[in-house]
Amino acid sequence: MTLTKTLPSGAAVLTAIGLITACSGSTEARADPQVAPTAIAAPIAFQTAEFAIENMTCASCPITVRKAMERVPGVQSVDIDFKTKTATVSYDPAITTPADIAAAPTANGYPATLTKG
Repeated sequence: MTLTKTLPSGAAVLTAIGLITACSGSTEARADPQVAPTAIAAPIAFQTAEFAIENMTCASCPITVRKAMERVPGVQSVDIDFKTKTATVSYDPAITTPADIAAAPTANGYPATLTKG
């Protein structure tokens, strides 16, 4: 006993998944009217906020503050100035707020106060 299985032609498979909508002999590409156009994402408008940071007394303190702030979702970058005891943070306002960012180092013993932004 021999089993034979017939496979659909390539055109039939492509038509079934929507890649070919008409066979007119033309080589031009045609869009499937049932497929929605892909939306293009708008660029992210990052904002900047500055914070005064308390209790930074040694060289490892800024590292702890920076890492805490960087873990907040939506934070793009953190720049700590140990000399002036400040942090400048670039963030996505659609994802986080300055209050959320300030809470991160505060929870680690470095109270942060929004000074600009």
